[in-house]
Amino acid sequence: MAFSLGDRRAHLIGMRRDRRDGARSSAADQSHIKLTATSVGRSWTGFEVQVYETLGGFVEMLPKTNHRLRMHAGAPIFSTCRCAGLVQRRHMTPGDFDVVPLAQSATWEEDGPATMLGICLMPSLIRTAADGMNLNPDSISVEVQLQLRDSRLDHIGWALQAELQGPEPQGTLYADSLGLALAARLLQHYAPIVPPRPCTLSKRRLSAVIDYIHDNLAHDLALNELAAVAGFSPSHFNRMFKDATTQPVHQFVIQRRVEYAMCLLANRNLSLNEVASVAGFSDQSHMARCMRRVAGVTPAVVKRQHE
Repeated sequence: MAFSLGDRRAHLIGMRRDRRDGARSSAADQSHIKLTATSVGRSWTGFEVQVYETLGGFVEMLPKTNHRLRMHAGAPIFSTCRCAGLVQRRHMTPGDFDVVPLAQSATWEEDGPATMLGICLMPSLIRTAADGMNLNPDSISVEVQLQLRDSRLDHIGWALQAELQGPEPQGTLYADSLGLALAARLLQHYAPIVPPRPCTLSKRRLSAVIDYIHDNLAHDLALNELAAVAGFSPSHFNRMFKDATTQPVHQFVIQRRVEYAMCLLANRNLSLNEVASVAGFSDQSHMARCMRRVAGVTPAVVKRQHE
């Protein structure tokens, strides 16, 4: 089966290795990989994420023009990884990352079944993150990392998996923020950086963004969309918006949706489902969860107060 992050193509081949000459069996088992979740179709900007399961054996990642990360997300296993001349035999535990830079290939020999989170970072996202950090994107060279333990990457990886598979996805804006944070973390710690230049979001531009949010609450807003309104790159905008409002932009949008929904609930002619749709929630249950978290009440209670 072909499978690779970015275009979902990589080879997973059942292998019997002759220890004397390293020969591989020519028989390929096409059933060793199972894709369980993917961000394809979710309109995430500049990156793709997949959760997949293997039955062990040999996995090959072919060279691509994207940076790829592979996080171990299942039970501990032994595996051997080969990448850029490095060979590592290791005991993989949940949260362990391998980083395969663009144009590099990698192979893994896994001793048993494994669950993996695969992340593909496209050049456009790397350039966006570099711009936000005042880096020259043409001079960036992310290094190979095998069995990397990084608490920030670990947090982002699990958050992305939860966004794909959890019962309460936060939406495109939240996912885009995670992708940008992941790219920035790679550049900050695994590529050269230069001191950032201070930059602030003016009151006029902040007002324009807030007005745009209010006018488009019913839509699934994206980070690059709001950044374009402000006239900054997504990475610059993300940081400056939080500095100006003390809130990450996705939390700000949720709070405004809750406030708008509470106003709409005063209208006796609108049902709870209609209010949820107009305020930009995916459904009535999503609205109720957010309202309880932000305002400490449920939509039903608010609606009864106005009857």
